[in-house]
Amino acid sequence: MMESHLAVRTLFALAHETRLAVFRTLVKAGPEGLPAGRLAGVLGVPLPTLSFHLKELVNAGLVSATPVSRFVIYRADYARMEALVTYLGEKCCRGVLPVTQ
Repeated sequence: MMESHLAVRTLFALAHETRLAVFRTLVKAGPEGLPAGRLAGVLGVPLPTLSFHLKELVNAGLVSATPVSRFVIYRADYARMEALVTYLGEKCCRGVLPVTQ
């Protein structure tokens, strides 16, 4: 179960257009992931900019970075994504607020 401080950190990492695009692209890429150069090409983002955003996503636990030969392969962390969705569903979006008049 995700704790609220992790949910906030995770949501904060996704609260940027480029980081959200990076994460969505990695989710679509599947478990094989993508090297940074290919990801930069797909998104049309300069490598230094992409590197900054990947670091934020890795620090939030949404993306993993695995060295393979001379490349680093980035992959979406599906477990963290599912934990966030579960957290939002259970802690934020269920239940009914009482109506006051």
